[in-house]
Amino acid sequence: MKRFVLLDTAPIPGTTDSLCLFEYGEDFVIKIESGKGGQLMNTRMHGSEDALAEIPAGLLKSRGTPATPQRVLIGGLGMGFTLAAALKHFKADAEVVVAELVPGVVAWNDGPLGAKAGYPIRDPRTTVENRDVAEVLREAPGGFDAIMLDVDNGPEGLTADDNDWLYSAEGLAVCAKALRPAGILAVWSATADARFSQRLSRAGFKAEARQVYAHGSSGAKHTIWIARYVGRAEKSDDKTKAGKGNGKRSGSPSRKPASKGAARPPRRK
Repeated sequence: MKRFVLLDTAPIPGTTDSLCLFEYGEDFVIKIESGKGGQLMNTRMHGSEDALAEIPAGLLKSRGTPATPQRVLIGGLGMGFTLAAALKHFKADAEVVVAELVPGVVAWNDGPLGAKAGYPIRDPRTTVENRDVAEVLREAPGGFDAIMLDVDNGPEGLTADDNDWLYSAEGLAVCAKALRPAGILAVWSATADARFSQRLSRAGFKAEARQVYAHGSSGAKHTIWIARYVGRAEKSDDKTKAGKGNGKRSGSPSRKPASKGAARPPRRK
């Protein structure tokens, strides 16, 4: 009979809580020590984490080859599956920067847990920033072709109030500045959230909320927003067209995702 075996705990900076790594049969599971959120992530169900990188990589590929090597940012290392997908699907010479707030999570990915995703943290194209993704974004205007965020359960975080800033109007403005022309912002969430879709639109993004299976082709689905910054001009044009009677207006469809190192709600159902 399988049982949860605690392997390690890792304090979450800025909080009084910790993340816990468990072994469960052949799988690994991460939970919050306080018990909030149930299973935050496990190595059996990571389809939506893969898609968080696969989708923007595919869109950038369809738009042609950039003049400079691709540089992309992942907010939140988790169990390494989004990083592995980014290394696989972005261009071979792409640099993948990962911002992970919790030092213990980085150590876990360089240990037995990392084998599940193929140790992407050890790939020479990977750069790990052991700090808040907000700091990396602020320091890199025009620095990334794609930004992929899977941070503290997204717009409704569980572990750190500071993470709310990332999904606020101010945080989205910083994301927009950190993107290169035609760059893509992708945001993971466990559930849809129409309010966040509206916030993206108000921040100048043209966004689409996609529903992605957590595992395989059935069962629970998660939400990934795919957003491109269009700025005020295009939004104004959309409003003008709407005024002429075509019924269109700027905005995005409906949309629920640790700066990494924090956690998420129950995903695995």
